[in-house]
Amino acid sequence: MEHNKLDSFVKDSTHPQEKSLSFNVASLNEQFNNSTPQEILSWCIKNIGSGLVITTSFSTSVIVNMLYRELNPKQSIPVLFLDTLHHFPETLEAAEDARYFYGLDLRVYRTTTASTREEFAQVHGDTLWERDIERFHYLTKVEPLQRALNEMNVSAWITGRRRNQSDIRQEMSVFERESQGRLKINPLANWTREDVWQYIQEHQVLYNSLHDKGYTSIGDEPLTTPVEEGETERAGRWRGSKKCECGIHLW
Repeated sequence: MEHNKLDSFVKDSTHPQEKSLSFNVASLNEQFNNSTPQEILSWCIKNIGSGLVITTSFSTSVIVNMLYRELNPKQSIPVLFLDTLHHFPETLEAAEDARYFYGLDLRVYRTTTASTREEFAQVHGDTLWERDIERFHYLTKVEPLQRALNEMNVSAWITGRRRNQSDIRQEMSVFERESQGRLKINPLANWTREDVWQYIQEHQVLYNSLHDKGYTSIGDEPLTTPVEEGETERAGRWRGSKKCECGIHLW
């Protein structure tokens, strides 16, 4: 893939840092299990401070819209995007549109082994995802995310995951403690796909145009297909395999 407009936002490596918060996760979940996403995000703004970031694949900008059109934090919250070099062009367009529309402090991270899809293939061979899917996701998602969280001195990160997206996410809590001690917040945990799209329509939220072409969950272009009527939301991801997560939420 040729260089895109987000290239200028790709972050160079610096010395890693770590930061953790001492909040009681069980107490937070008891307090916020039935709260609205806006209430959860409002608590994050008031209590976490400079170590807070948003992670997004720019499938939709629902959480970004809640923060920057409803809650309006005094301090800008960085938005972290993983450029896997294998995104659909529509995904990169959605990222650039959201950056411009919301005035985001966008931080783009990618693998250190390549800067384009063609270079990635030269270094790792063609269709690495077919030969070693775990290695592919480690290089394009897991390692860049871990590096970003360290370099940005992140103490808490916000995701857009929902419980009803898949079986493996059904028991997901609103607040989690990940393996490195950071707080992970899932403000949309209780929402359904219908809730998301009702909010998008009511608030005219930006979203990836692939949703209009039958894609209900959007990942890397070689590993994502549209879904048919009656299929589950994430049926188009890793179609034909048993895989259901890329790995960034499994550590």
